[in-house]
Amino acid sequence: MLAEFTTSRSANLEGIGSELRPVAKAMTDFINDGGKRLRPLFAYLGYLASGANPRPEILKACTALELVHVCALIHDDVMDGSDTRRNKPAIHKLFEGIHRSENLKGDPQRFGTASAILLGDLALVWADRMLVESGIAQSEFINCQVVFCEMRDELMAGQYLDVLEGALATTSVERSLKVARFKSGKYSIERPLHFGAALAGRSDLFQTFSSYGLPLGEAFQLRDDLLGVFGDSEITGKPSGDDLREGKRTVLIATTMELATPAEKEKLQNGLGKQDISDGEIAELQQIIQGCGAKDKVEKLITELTEQAVLALRNPLIDTKIASGLEEMAIIATQRSL
Repeated sequence: MLAEFTTSRSANLEGIGSELRPVAKAMTDFINDGGKRLRPLFAYLGYLASGANPRPEILKACTALELVHVCALIHDDVMDGSDTRRNKPAIHKLFEGIHRSENLKGDPQRFGTASAILLGDLALVWADRMLVESGIAQSEFINCQVVFCEMRDELMAGQYLDVLEGALATTSVERSLKVARFKSGKYSIERPLHFGAALAGRSDLFQTFSSYGLPLGEAFQLRDDLLGVFGDSEITGKPSGDDLREGKRTVLIATTMELATPAEKEKLQNGLGKQDISDGEIAELQQIIQGCGAKDKVEKLITELTEQAVLALRNPLIDTKIASGLEEMAIIATQRSL
């Protein structure tokens, strides 16, 4: 479904002109190569939880949320200065490479950044188009619009908060949790569930889905934070310790700043955001984070938040089979290595 839509839209790009062939290929490859598809899955489960029957039109509407995620990933890599995504060059690095290989005029980095911004915007446009073309009824389309807009508003707000926290160099666990909630948690789990429920005309499920989705969304982002520091690069597709290199002010870092010794804090502060940080320095910072107990504390918090989310599923309003599926999704979202 997503592959078919992407192929169609890419063909349209190429029809505008052969110059857009690299754009069409980059969009097709990025969208179809990997990805967990968690947001469409949660959205579809949110629809089915009401007891509604499966419908391909609804599934296609839910799949539009994956394109919002694609936009976020492409732009996120630009903002973070990440060179890779899924063991391949990030979109801005890909187009920087095209500029260099074709010996084009101007600054390759600026060309790459501009291209990535535009491709991310294009993914957001495609998300709207896929929803419009999904075939759902007009009433269903109207029902989901408020959630769809809120989801994107919150995502952009969370992205800005993430950038701001890095600029402020804060070390607050509370502030970092807020970033985690809006940058990833809400748009990854809570809002997709609301989106599905809205398609079913079941706004009465919103509160239950928030009780499940908000803590699980935070746990999901906390797992991302751990993978960003300790993840296996062969699995995550990003260099080990990449969050340290990028200077991300996550809950993991804020917790480390609470528990570490003054000397360890100084080393961590000096290493965060250091672009030319060596593998040895990254290993030293990883040891500080683990040795002071921050890693274990975040793991414990992930477990507590996941358990809180699962408890919210004990609600007679939710179809029993779907509740079981959502419980499995909670484990998948928080115990992953990717």
